[in-house]
Amino acid sequence: MRMVAPSLLSANFLDLRVDIEMINNSQADWLHLDVMDGVFVPNISFGFPIMKQVSKICIKPLDVHLMIVEPQKFVKQVRDLNAYMMNVHYEACTHLNRTIQEIHKNEMKAGVTLNPHTPVALLEDIVTDLDLVLLMSVNPGFAGQSFIKNTYKKIRDLKELILRRNSKALIQIDGGVSDQNAAALYDAGADVLVAGSYVFNSPDPKNAIIRIK
Repeated sequence: MRMVAPSLLSANFLDLRVDIEMINNSQADWLHLDVMDGVFVPNISFGFPIMKQVSKICIKPLDVHLMIVEPQKFVKQVRDLNAYMMNVHYEACTHLNRTIQEIHKNEMKAGVTLNPHTPVALLEDIVTDLDLVLLMSVNPGFAGQSFIKNTYKKIRDLKELILRRNSKALIQIDGGVSDQNAAALYDAGADVLVAGSYVFNSPDPKNAIIRIK
């Protein structure tokens, strides 16, 4: 499976409608929404008022990635966006199983994100409950960072865990993705690539999405 989820974080916030219409008419599979609180990560991005407006005009499934403390408090607000996927960080959830159950109860797909330093083995007891695992290939918090090469090994380790536990979870990669490493990421076992700067800074964003796919 080769899917692309452009990240709204790198879009033009002075004219979001133009960029979202571009996504609507592109080969993008999802729209990735990076929510940052300035506490869990050293940056603040956008919140529910902006996402609510985006949800009104975006026809692609919304992939909501909460880089925040206590993400379990916002399950219903994410659901009210008609989001397809709610993704929380392993490192931010004291009771991860309960949070995953609550996401599913609210009729969304459930994803869990691992920071670069977090080993995939920690998902051993929950991977069968997940619809997606996102591996951060940069340290979360800022767009435009360089790709961490250890991610390739991490993808292979995660793929082995998913197959061994008979999980249906997809593997998503976020950070430093471009046409220079997309093929290698898919070959290692990734299913969904998040691309922000590469897509939105391209002179032809729709073609950039095609190149990644």
